[in-house]
Amino acid sequence: MRARARVVARADGRGGTRLTELRGESPLLLRSTTAEGGVATVYVVGGAAGPLGGDDLLLEVEVGPGAALRVGSVAASVALPGRPGAAASRMRVHAVVHAGAALHWLPEQLVAAAGCDHVAEARVELAAGARLTWRDELICGRYGESPGDAVVRTSVDHGGRPLLRQSTAVGPSAPGWAGAAVLGGAPATGSLLLVGPDVPPGPAAQPGLGAAPGVGLPPGGLPVPRARPAGDGGAVAWLPLAGGPAALLTATAADAHTLRERLTPA
Repeated sequence: MRARARVVARADGRGGTRLTELRGESPLLLRSTTAEGGVATVYVVGGAAGPLGGDDLLLEVEVGPGAALRVGSVAASVALPGRPGAAASRMRVHAVVHAGAALHWLPEQLVAAAGCDHVAEARVELAAGARLTWRDELICGRYGESPGDAVVRTSVDHGGRPLLRQSTAVGPSAPGWAGAAVLGGAPATGSLLLVGPDVPPGPAAQPGLGAAPGVGLPPGGLPVPRARPAGDGGAVAWLPLAGGPAALLTATAADAHTLRERLTPA
């Protein structure tokens, strides 16, 4: 299945945001809800199961100068295997956020079901002065099963310069993905990227962890993340990013609920 969807948000001149373009194709169906605090809200509604092997999905997002948009989804996305010999399923997101605009990308989790072969790619272009909240969550398999192959890639540019290049791979084709150097056996992982002039110098307290770790600055001035182990075998790490103001919160957890607590912005 091949589907394309697009949402464009513009400032309405009265301190709010209006949607000037909202279109999609199954399974990428877009629905808007009542704006709150000048922020327009759009939910992605899955119009079919999947993504399935061979699916090619693209969502384009543009937030104009001074506008604010929140994008969520009504349910988790479950990557499923396709017919034997089918190509990998692919979900691409391309977002452009103009100066003075804000994008809050807060969808539900991606679940890599057994036997799947899925690639999720995001490319975000931020103008100088733009704000971004970007959350990715990956669950390694449904309850009681091992995951299929899944790759999550995120590329973010800020003011025309690279800000973040991140890739996470799990499943049979990713040797060592469950080992200590990657997930340490945790079945849930994700990250929260914050970009904007008001990004805090350190994270707030994380539920179940107490005060979250600080970040050390050696004499050279480069940030050093400190990962703090959690009681459930997961961990949390906070890293200010060069080229910001921006910071990345990364976490692993024993389940989706705990992961969400650790990656929910204040």
